[in-house]
Amino acid sequence: MSTFSRISRRAALTSLTGLTAAAFLPGGRTSARAADEMPGMGSHDTCAGAEGSTDIAPPAGPPRKLTVAWNETALCVAAIPVAREKGFFARYNLDVDYVNFGGATDQLLEALSTGKADAAPGMALRWLKPLQQGFDVKLVGGLHAGCMYMLVPPGSAIRQLTDLRGKTVGVTDIGGPDRNFFGIRLKQAGVDPETEVQWRQYPADLLPLALQRGDVQVITDSDPFTYVQKRQFGLVEIDNNMKDAWAHAACCVIGLRGSLIRNEPQVAVAVTRAILDAGAWLACNPDEAGRIFKPYAPRVSAEDLAQMIRIEGHHHQSVGPKFHDEIVQYANALKDIGVFRPSLDSARYANRVTQDLFST
Repeated sequence: MSTFSRISRRAALTSLTGLTAAAFLPGGRTSARAADEMPGMGSHDTCAGAEGSTDIAPPAGPPRKLTVAWNETALCVAAIPVAREKGFFARYNLDVDYVNFGGATDQLLEALSTGKADAAPGMALRWLKPLQQGFDVKLVGGLHAGCMYMLVPPGSAIRQLTDLRGKTVGVTDIGGPDRNFFGIRLKQAGVDPETEVQWRQYPADLLPLALQRGDVQVITDSDPFTYVQKRQFGLVEIDNNMKDAWAHAACCVIGLRGSLIRNEPQVAVAVTRAILDAGAWLACNPDEAGRIFKPYAPRVSAEDLAQMIRIEGHHHQSVGPKFHDEIVQYANALKDIGVFRPSLDSARYANRVTQDLFST
């Protein structure tokens, strides 16, 4: 039997009701990396987004109306409400409406392709495979790094990735970003994620119960579940996507409909810059950002939201060649675990799905 305290599904649901597994982000570190340690960011004094020195003129005329699709339970994309609350959209003469979207990724990409939405943030490892279908969507920047965690019970003999041979990992989605990311990490550690590790899918609130019963020995997820579960059950983090080269790769990306980029490039630049600037601001102002996001997470305190922001990788953003290279990095890794075919030309794929809006 697990060494952590016994819990029931009722208790787990009571702790986590009102939250979704896609929300918020990283736990396990005590503070975010300094901005000057992360490529593509200004200093804490400037709190500027990637390519912040680029002079962006707002579109002329009346405010340009746009629609941004986002998952309003996801703290990892808190830049979206911050952009409106702190006037970043208004700064670039944009009048933005929000659409709360929690459906399948291909549906979101279809909404962007057909003009039902103009822009959206999303997780890179959730978008890259569906983008092979040819949606008229371009990835234009990395919003932040760090969003996924691998946890074990207190007292577990599992201390590192190589200890997972012969073990079972609980995930919320067999085809989800954390499954793919930690499959990549295992492969890089010399463990075959297909033959040497088993994966089982559970609702997020049942992952600690699966650990307790011994059905799984490890779980992966993102905050707020990881943040709450680690604190409630004393779970121990053994890996995350803020290590090694992945600390400098965007976890969340910004996508725009292709027709917006082609027909109104100035507007495409403006909305991207507004979101990046808002993301940089919240990295430097986590307490106020937590208060701004609080209405979207009524069961979590603003103080806890601020702490989650501090331990996320919001001081990493990327655009242009740097962002292109991060997508190549992801594509190569996805080939290694069989998500992309081995013959895929990763650079050519990245050329097709990304757009550099800021190079002159």
